[in-house]
Amino acid sequence: MHRFRTSDVSQATLASVAPVFTVTKFDKDGNVTSFEKKKTDLYQELGLQARDLRFQHVMSITTRNNRIIMRMEYLKAVITPECLLILDYRNLNLEQWLFRELPSQLAGEGQLVTYPLPFEFRAIEALLQYWISTLQGKLSVLQPLILETLEALVDPKHSSVDRSKLHILLQNGKSLSELETDIKIFKESILEILDEEERLEELCLTKWSDPQVFEKSSAGIDHAEEMELLLENYYRLAEDLSNAARELRALIDDSQSIIFINLDSHRNVMMRLNLQLTMGTFSLSLFGLMGVAFGMNLESSLEEDHRVFWLITGIMFMGSGLIWRRLLSFLGRQLEAPLPPVMASLPKKTLQADRSMEMKHSFRPDGPGSSRSVLTTR
Repeated sequence: MHRFRTSDVSQATLASVAPVFTVTKFDKDGNVTSFEKKKTDLYQELGLQARDLRFQHVMSITTRNNRIIMRMEYLKAVITPECLLILDYRNLNLEQWLFRELPSQLAGEGQLVTYPLPFEFRAIEALLQYWISTLQGKLSVLQPLILETLEALVDPKHSSVDRSKLHILLQNGKSLSELETDIKIFKESILEILDEEERLEELCLTKWSDPQVFEKSSAGIDHAEEMELLLENYYRLAEDLSNAARELRALIDDSQSIIFINLDSHRNVMMRLNLQLTMGTFSLSLFGLMGVAFGMNLESSLEEDHRVFWLITGIMFMGSGLIWRRLLSFLGRQLEAPLPPVMASLPKKTLQADRSMEMKHSFRPDGPGSSRSVLTTR
């Protein structure tokens, strides 16, 4: 009895903590209904498994039991031949897209093709278009911020680099890396389906559930080809976004290289100035030994003549200046870039004369059959 009671309590506890989805249902005509349902009841009703309704941050498009499951980072959708279910239990700000844009797209308004496509085509296209628009919006927000920051950093009017701009560039670079990852995952998920014909066939739900649609498709319209064209279109859009993000990344790398070059140039200037001051100090200290020698408490006849003081002082400064100048010239010669080696070339007149002499000797008749031998050797 105790075991049964504990099992009942555990089941009641699990049932109370089971996740409840806020399900938004769209039918073929664009009608919207919202309701709440537990996860266990929902996947049993749809004929799916529990892992199919698990949220994950990686985008994927899978099929199971004539159902299409689309995961897009924070959004999960289940597509059936009759309706579209959006699972949004995280209370995201999707009201404008869910209740204003999505119903008209599912109803087929503004469709480019002249013949009607099944419901799952419209649902997949609406979801892919939403995700592409989201990625495009992120890129359109990042691009002007990055360009403005790079323009401020690479501006030649500013001799120093603003650390706040570098911090902003680092944050935008991380956001750009995340966007590139999202675009790459989007492309890979579509490319996996395009590479397998069986998966393309599985995405055509109405073709297998409605026999009339199958007869029409076999008569004229191939739904698998239509699905392939649809996915290729959004793969191309994702490729364009990837190229734009790649160009922006290359621009950031080039600008960083320019910044590092400028910093290295300033560092080299400071090192050269330090070396020049060290040379000047060495020159003064070298000829300062004369003053040290005459400043010792030794008696001589030179300290009685006042002109000797100015003479020794002048020699000290002149010698220090000459040595400093020689050291600077030596430093300049060492820092100069080596000239490319000069290639020895003959004048054009000499080359033309040698060529004409060679032609004369080659065509000179030295005997019978000489012209034939010349032609043979040539």
